[in-house]
Amino acid sequence: MSESRAPAMGRVIAAFAAVYLLWGSTYLAIRFAIETLPPLLMAGVRFLLAGAVLYAFMRLRGEPAPTRRHWKSAALIGALLLVGGNGGVTLAERTVPSGVAALLVAMVPLWMVLLEWLRPGGTRPTGRVAVGLAVGFAGMVILVGPSQLAGAGAVDFGGAALVLCGSLAWSIGSIYARRATLPANAFVATGMEMLCGGVLLLVAGAARGELAGLDPAAFTGRSLAALAYLVVFGSLVGFTAYIWLLGVSTPARVSTYAYVNPVVAVFLGWAMAGEAVTARVLIAAAVIVAAVAVITTGPRPRAEPGALAGAAGPPGSKARSRRRRQAA
Repeated sequence: MSESRAPAMGRVIAAFAAVYLLWGSTYLAIRFAIETLPPLLMAGVRFLLAGAVLYAFMRLRGEPAPTRRHWKSAALIGALLLVGGNGGVTLAERTVPSGVAALLVAMVPLWMVLLEWLRPGGTRPTGRVAVGLAVGFAGMVILVGPSQLAGAGAVDFGGAALVLCGSLAWSIGSIYARRATLPANAFVATGMEMLCGGVLLLVAGAARGELAGLDPAAFTGRSLAALAYLVVFGSLVGFTAYIWLLGVSTPARVSTYAYVNPVVAVFLGWAMAGEAVTARVLIAAAVIVAAVAVITTGPRPRAEPGALAGAAGPPGSKARSRRRRQAA
């Protein structure tokens, strides 16, 4: 996706704005969507539609058909990132404010550092990164710990656990995706992952009994508009801007969305949904964002952060390495 000439500064600014604001806003959009739409079925429709558009567009442009092995890899990645990751966040937002969910998702880089360290042949974190890990987990304790430990305004523990489990699933999927056999074209591969993840989310929603309680007459315009926003802006526009930026900017600059998105999400949740921004949330936000900044800017092999709610499954860990993975 690189260009022979330096891109116009206005295009670069617009692309960064898209990644910062659009992905940061998807946490609130999810909250509005699940007000009247069943959560897993909503997420399944989101990714199925976005994946179908992206995959069909790339195939019409002449990209070769994926192999069966490509589809197997895409299905596993879609299950981890979209069913486990995004599905967990979507379910959690029934009881956890959207801004708090975004702060918990910001823990993804910390999980990835730990997983990279624990895997066979993994990389031991540097002293700087170890400090970032300690600070990040302290921020998590401040955010979700009991009121006796961290003050008033405790977060629903079950919902917070869902987000953290989703973040862990996203991290595992991201690390696997760096070594999986996938099409060389990042757009084709991500379209496949969204298609597979969307189908699996629909199956999970049906297994959870969401079809039995489905009542289209109860769907509000705000929920349907939020779903459309997630498909078009959260998945398609945001992803396109992200991949384009990877080709014209540095990885360090692009990865800054990992600590901008939570700030955007907290502000939008407060401004548009009346979510409480307590001293506890503000302190935890400052601690977690600082930890993510320390980890993602440290000199270490890149284990790129994800964007569980905002991304359609593509961020960082897959996109830059995909050019190295050819069809098997």
